[in-house]
Amino acid sequence: MSVVVYLLALAVFAQGTSEFMLAGLVPEIAAGLSVSVAAAGSLTSAYAVGMVVGAPAMALLSRRWSPRSALLAFLSAFLVAHVVAATTGSYAVLVATRVVAAVANAGFLAVALGTAAAMAGPRNTGRAISVLLGGVTVACIAGVPGGALLGQVWGWRAPFWAVAAVCVPALVAIVRAVPRAPAEQPAPAGAWAELAVLRRPRLRLVLLLGALVNAATFGAFTYVAPVVTEVARLGDGWVPPALALFGLGSFAGVTIGGRVADRPGSRRTLAALTTALLAGWVLTALLAHRPPVLLVLLAVQGTLSFAVGSALIARAVQAATGAPRLAGAYATAAMNAGAAAGPWLAGAALTAGHRAPLWVSAALVAAAAVTAAAAVAVSRPRRFAARR
Repeated sequence: MSVVVYLLALAVFAQGTSEFMLAGLVPEIAAGLSVSVAAAGSLTSAYAVGMVVGAPAMALLSRRWSPRSALLAFLSAFLVAHVVAATTGSYAVLVATRVVAAVANAGFLAVALGTAAAMAGPRNTGRAISVLLGGVTVACIAGVPGGALLGQVWGWRAPFWAVAAVCVPALVAIVRAVPRAPAEQPAPAGAWAELAVLRRPRLRLVLLLGALVNAATFGAFTYVAPVVTEVARLGDGWVPPALALFGLGSFAGVTIGGRVADRPGSRRTLAALTTALLAGWVLTALLAHRPPVLLVLLAVQGTLSFAVGSALIARAVQAATGAPRLAGAYATAAMNAGAAAGPWLAGAALTAGHRAPLWVSAALVAAAAVTAAAAVAVSRPRRFAARR
């Protein structure tokens, strides 16, 4: 695996930390800017929307740029947005910086996914993408708790400065390590040709499945705290370890998912992992009142969620051949559409109790499994007819 992929993962770590760190900073931001807690919490939604819209828009904008130029431009914009966020006293400006950072993040990730896949080659696409997504999982394990700690000690602005600081070595690494125009990078296709790739049924199916699985993952992850404290009856001090267990599992999961995606004929393995993921969410919902079982299941579900999710993202990039820049954008948009929809659906279900988000996650994975099974059932007669 090229060292460049690991260097790109450093930038993804900074971006993943930024995306999720507000979960531990909302009260401080609300107090510091004299806004409501709900208003401070809406900054997360602004970021998610920016990611969904920004991925295809920025990929199209930078389509004729070299990978290095695009990566540098997006990461520089991301860094500047965090410097402005760390110095502003205006809530409106802070909202604007979150949108700008999200759009830049989406553009960077879209280009990075395509660049990593091109440099790794078809046989190692899944592994390369798993390394990139590993930056997100490390952010969940270390970056988000670290940001919360910085916010408690030095105020809510400190984590924004820290994210900006982490971007600096990533920028230097991109300048030194990412080629101006890799030999294996195909010539830019026409914009309409790249957009037309989205008509492929297989690509649309994989994107839908990825969005559903990611919605399940982040729907449950967002509400781990009330499950731990209200259902398992553990103290607040158990919330960080519970999140860390999920994060550690996710780190293992992206490695598994990358290897699954690279194996030819691995559809059965992916189906088995999806079935296990569904069973796991059902068991978690049923047994969440038992603390030892809950903690073990959180680690298991973190592993299964990211194994299935990262494998589907890799499959989406592989299925979007002919769209070297938009392949990553499609995967990024689907992933973040799920990340935005999952917490909203899970939050809407909270009126039914603190276990409800877990049942929502189970339902979303079930929907993915049924959709995949239906697609296979429809395609089999067509393949049979074609052979005749």
